[in-house]
Amino acid sequence: MKIAITGKGGVGKTTLASTLAVILSKKYKVYAIDADPDMNLAGSLGIHKPITPISKMKDLIKERTGAEPGSSFGEVFKMNPTISDLPESLSTDYDPEGRLKILVMGTVDKGGDGCVCPASVMLKAILRNLIIKKDEIVILDMEAGIEHLGRRTAEAVDVMIIVAEPGLKSLETASRIKKLATDIGIQKVVAVINKVASPLEEKFVVEKLKEMDVDVLGSIPRDDMVVISDMEGLPLANYPDSAAFESIAQIAENILNHYPSN
Repeated sequence: MKIAITGKGGVGKTTLASTLAVILSKKYKVYAIDADPDMNLAGSLGIHKPITPISKMKDLIKERTGAEPGSSFGEVFKMNPTISDLPESLSTDYDPEGRLKILVMGTVDKGGDGCVCPASVMLKAILRNLIIKKDEIVILDMEAGIEHLGRRTAEAVDVMIIVAEPGLKSLETASRIKKLATDIGIQKVVAVINKVASPLEEKFVVEKLKEMDVDVLGSIPRDDMVVISDMEGLPLANYPDSAAFESIAQIAENILNHYPSN
């Protein structure tokens, strides 16, 4: 099962991604991939030690691609670097058994590096390996754009979850993501509604998503325990009695029941 989670900044996609990863790791081996420029996934899991993003590992990028990150335009480098060993060796373990592993991808500074560069090629190669060749569950915490995913990689994603909250700005972003995801071949695009404070809010978002032809996988209520877990630097999974955690646990069941891997 390969799951991509995206949405407008601040809607709670990292909380959803991290909590799903913990829940699913109870039964399966999981890779949680931070592909968001803000890089908050490890912190959301209670891991606060510095983690160097792969995009900043200049020596490794040079070793595998044959060129320095930020190389000048026209320099030759490998477009298909060998990276099959990297997901395991570069990951950070969440638990002693290694059932949940975290990879922080980082981003490419477009101003200096451009869109096609050694670092960008390396990131896409690692994602391609994780999504196409790995048997484990992979959960991608992504930005609102989907630039890390090439077409071939995107086609292998089992489901993309757009996290939306009550509000037109969030829904406008959801509409753009839906179109982009469809354009690059992602077949199953669904939504999770977060920070729901009333049935009226939920109904409003459901109707707007229906207009986009996006089904709702589940809803998460507005919950003070999410704020408390963030203030304490602990994963939401440490508060299993919270309403938000219980909702995400149900969403995990819905994913496994309705969107089995190809």
